[in-house]
Amino acid sequence: MAPDPHPPLPAGPEPSEEARARALAAALARFDAAQAGAQGFAPAPRPRTGSVAPRDASRRTPSMARTRLALAAAALAVVVAPVAWRITQEREAARPAPTLPTPEPTSPAPEPAPKRAPPGPTAEAPPSPEPAAPAAPEGASAVAPAPLPVPVPSSGARAPSAARSAAEVAPSRRARGPEPLPMRPLLLAEPARPEPTGRDRFPEAAPQGFRAVREAPVSTFSIDADTASYAVVRAALNRNVLPPRGAVRTEELINYFPYAYPGPASAAEPFRVTAAVFPSPWAEGRKIVQIGIRGFALAPATRPKANLVFLVDTSGSMDAPNRLPLVKQSLAMLLTQLDARDRVAIVAYAGRAGTVLEPTPGSERGKILGAIEGLAAGGGTAGGEGLRQAYALAQQGFDRDAVNRVVLATDGDFNLGVTGRDALQGFVAREREKGVFLSVLGFGMGNYNDALMQALAQNGNGAAAYIDTLGEARKVLVEEATSTLIPIAKDVKIQVEFNPATVAEYRLIGYETRALRPDDFVNDKVDAGEVGSGQTVTALYEVVPAGGPRMLPDLRYGAAPPASAGPAASAGPAETSRDYAHVALRYKRPDAEASTLMDTVIDASREVPRFADAPQEARFATAVAAFGEILRGGVHTGRFGLDDVARIAAAARGEDPFGYRGEFVQLVRAAKTASSLAPDPR
Repeated sequence: MAPDPHPPLPAGPEPSEEARARALAAALARFDAAQAGAQGFAPAPRPRTGSVAPRDASRRTPSMARTRLALAAAALAVVVAPVAWRITQEREAARPAPTLPTPEPTSPAPEPAPKRAPPGPTAEAPPSPEPAAPAAPEGASAVAPAPLPVPVPSSGARAPSAARSAAEVAPSRRARGPEPLPMRPLLLAEPARPEPTGRDRFPEAAPQGFRAVREAPVSTFSIDADTASYAVVRAALNRNVLPPRGAVRTEELINYFPYAYPGPASAAEPFRVTAAVFPSPWAEGRKIVQIGIRGFALAPATRPKANLVFLVDTSGSMDAPNRLPLVKQSLAMLLTQLDARDRVAIVAYAGRAGTVLEPTPGSERGKILGAIEGLAAGGGTAGGEGLRQAYALAQQGFDRDAVNRVVLATDGDFNLGVTGRDALQGFVAREREKGVFLSVLGFGMGNYNDALMQALAQNGNGAAAYIDTLGEARKVLVEEATSTLIPIAKDVKIQVEFNPATVAEYRLIGYETRALRPDDFVNDKVDAGEVGSGQTVTALYEVVPAGGPRMLPDLRYGAAPPASAGPAASAGPAETSRDYAHVALRYKRPDAEASTLMDTVIDASREVPRFADAPQEARFATAVAAFGEILRGGVHTGRFGLDDVARIAAAARGEDPFGYRGEFVQLVRAAKTASSLAPDPR
């Protein structure tokens, strides 16, 4: 054990009773002399022994009072001084050590000897040895920082233990072990930096309106399995604030939930389509056409291996509990789903970007977790350079038989280097063609750049998720890890052609940012969405049946066929057909360049006469769609309100093993009392 650098002072010899009496008499005499001098008369002499000589009555009472006051003050000083010294020592020990620059290794200069009272002819005592420093951890710098000065009590304050002899102190210390660290005094904590407000950026897209089947019978869109919008909406409502309308993408609210659609029998045909037709719950005379798709679910043992690069934003804007600390916890959860077949690398970026961890087997979790825990926030946001280095690292470990993917964790607030959306989208799209995909995990609120995150994920053939809680991290990265990371198809497009004999008008609910032109459907160069293993995707159309209450007025001159179309152009489908629509789906295998077509027909056999008779999954999806439409202004939902949404969702909740649907009902109720605008946190 290292010797105590500050041993207690040895106790002096005990004075004799005679010496104490002489010292007391001398002190009283000096005190009387001082008092008499201040009042202008000579003091009466004190006898050396026996009782005090009688004094003049005019001076006895004031003198005794002053004497008692002086003695009381002296006694108080004796009691208070050790306590004050102890408090000073505890505060000095609790004060955080300042950060000092690492000095160059130099030979230590000799310390000057402390000044003492005029000494006698005694030899100089050797200096006490410094306590041994603990060994530095492996990988730490060899140059140790300069030791901090140890606070020394002033000469006027004496330690309470100074009166004890060294022989008394040493055994007691050995018996009870090292002295415990002093308790940190209660200090006012520095107020946490408030979250930014009102600087979120969301893609702007107006809700889809009705279209006449006679004029535009075909609806084409890219599939969307993202779920970020639902988590953004939930985060806002949990703060008792309604989300911005641009943050609400109705299709992502619908597709947040897993649906019990029947799946394909084998991987040879990776999708199976389910359809239903039933009355609209918010508009009499209209109907809902539901299209549900389920992808083939790969068994965990047969999934391909993964070559992953975690690209982590460590800029100053990530310095909040719901940002970088939540990123670390989320990535640690994802590690539990990887094994020795997989490879993980880490790139971090702030004002600059750099590699934190070279490609490492997923079984070396301790090494990977150590690299993750070492990340700290500060500086600017060079996101473009971070993307470049992450893709370069992914290409370095590229494996044609693996899923090669960059996983970006950020708030999207790029402000250094390449920050333009078009430039970043173009870069990500080119890397996608090389076989490296991109998934985006969004964090934080107040300055979240959702528009950029959506653009990067869509061009990178990946999904965009928003992580607002540990529960959401568990859902995305543990419970749905295979669907998040392992694609079964890319560039998935849907084209629906409505039959004008049965449908007069239609509108697609949601998918405003995923709309495609009709000719994009057959063009394999046009990018579209990705579907992961076992994922479900739902699309809902609201239609006005032929002869129903139309939303669009009749044209004055009618719809004339193009002049070049010839007489046959005016002939529509066979009047005997009672089909509602023809659904075509195109997809590419993850390693293919040519698309495959599959299709199905929605006929009258899929229709039920009452909303209550519709399939349970269809009714719940319709309730979620209505919620999204109401949050966006409720242009087409009429008087249908949040209470109606909660009623339908609760009745169609069904099996809910993870509680997602129950949580949705609570969010609907929370929206009834939420504020329209967030308060200023300052």
